Amino acid sequence: MALFGLFNTQKKEAANLGGNLLVDIHSHLLPGIDDGAPTMDHTIGMLRKFEELGYQKLIMTPHIMSGVYDNTSEIIVQKLEEVRKVSHDLGLKLQLEASAEYYFDETLFDRIRRKDLLPFAGNHILFEFSFRNQPSQVEDIVFSLKSAGYQPVLAHFERYLYFHPSIEIARSLRERGCYIQVNLNSFTGHYGADVKNQAIRLLKAGLIDILGSDCHRIQHLELLQSSLKDSVFHQLMTLKVKNREFF
Repeated sequence: MALFGLFNTQKKEAANLGGNLLVDIHSHLLPGIDDGAPTMDHTIGMLRKFEELGYQKLIMTPHIMSGVYDNTSEIIVQKLEEVRKVSHDLGLKLQLEASAEYYFDETLFDRIRRKDLLPFAGNHILFEFSFRNQPSQVEDIVFSLKSAGYQPVLAHFERYLYFHPSIEIARSLRERGCYIQVNLNSFTGHYGADVKNQAIRLLKAGLIDILGSDCHRIQHLELLQSSLKDSVFHQLMTLKVKNREFF
């Protein structure tokens, strides 16, 4: 059975998530172009869940990773339009936009030089590091993005185990003008205790600029929903982050 049929189409009472979670800026919902939603049915199932949770706007960010996910701005925009049409036809109210999550490799500097980037909120660029190998030229990529007129946003800083337990690199990057994005499910323990502890360190130090779902599948949203009563989420709801600025 298609996932369309698995969700009640009646409007559901939205969870009271507060203004911080009205906009999500990190997800993998566009169907069939990365390791997120494999089909439009899966996409719509997740969109319904986001709406149920009270979100009003999603900025979807498929991977761009040379040789693995060779997405282009044109591919992403085309997929966005397809999702918008189906979402509209089904009566969903979410505002849908798209950007990308750019992998930091040798091609990213060239993309910046050529302005071959798909920003969100005017000039924001979400980028990520390898999970295995600590990158060099960290400050250089931030400088290059800033010099080209972009606002760099480093994805899920808490997940880079080679930085643990230090948060000083996050502090240093913020001083250079880079925003730090943290995944909501890091606070649930979904990625392990070490990642959760690092996320809490960032929270206590006031080093979180943006919260994101990094949603790849509906189970990520179900886990988030089941964890909203945890005390740490009460702190996150009142945290001064930039999500609400992206309407």
